[in-house]
Amino acid sequence: MAELKLARQLDPDLDEIDLAMMRRAMELARVAASMAEVPVGAVVYRGTEIIAEAANTRESSRDPVGHAELLAVSAAGRRLSEWRLSDCSIAVTLEPCPMCAGALVNARMGRLIYGAADPKGGAVRSLYALADDGRLNHQVKVISGLFAEPCGRMLTEFFRARRAARRAARSERIRGCA
Repeated sequence: MAELKLARQLDPDLDEIDLAMMRRAMELARVAASMAEVPVGAVVYRGTEIIAEAANTRESSRDPVGHAELLAVSAAGRRLSEWRLSDCSIAVTLEPCPMCAGALVNARMGRLIYGAADPKGGAVRSLYALADDGRLNHQVKVISGLFAEPCGRMLTEFFRARRAARRAARSERIRGCA
């Protein structure tokens, strides 16, 4: 109940379902991290029903568009046999990039709920405001910052470990040459 009260400070429309869907997105992000993927998870849902979900797969699939949001939106369209997702919401652990924010607009997504801001690539609030730009033919309702701290911590820890592994590998190569 306390979590919901805090969430409603972000937006009064948030409910327990939104919290559960973000928790699921966070589980997917942890799965991505365990596979050496950037830990981002996304869940497309309508009411209490999960329509589609995905985690980042760029590294394993070698696909530059293997972002969790794109994979989940694409799967949702296929599952519903409809490209318009205006009655759906998407919960994602990281603020979408320009490519993903554009896809959400073009899919006519009803709502976007995201966790951590992305100051280097976020196209919803940080660098741009694509999702709810009034000049575009559709605006997505945006709710930012739900579970921002744990979502951000997951990303920080992932990149910290990745940098440490690269430093260790570099040191090992240097020792091997000596």
